[in-house]
Amino acid sequence: MTPGTPGKGLTRLRFIFTGRVQHVGFRYTAYYFSRGLYITGWVDNLPDGRVAMEAQGAPMQLQKLLSRLKGQFEIDHVAVEKMEPLPHERGFHVRGY
Repeated sequence: MTPGTPGKGLTRLRFIFTGRVQHVGFRYTAYYFSRGLYITGWVDNLPDGRVAMEAQGAPMQLQKLLSRLKGQFEIDHVAVEKMEPLPHERGFHVRGY
């Protein structure tokens, strides 16, 4: 699958990260990892110090993204919610800058 190409087997997940995830480059690292894994979506800081991210792609790629982020940052908790895929979404974006 090429970047941003709609396809079967897409999964979309909403993550809420708790821990040391703001002011440490989390959003831009998530952007970098997501682009390399052909994941679409967005990431944004929340006012309470957590980070929200919606990510869409192949399930194995989403697992790789989560593993890489956990290996890079002090994440205390990750809440995950499955969402409906957005088949025409393109790219991954950092919100709130």
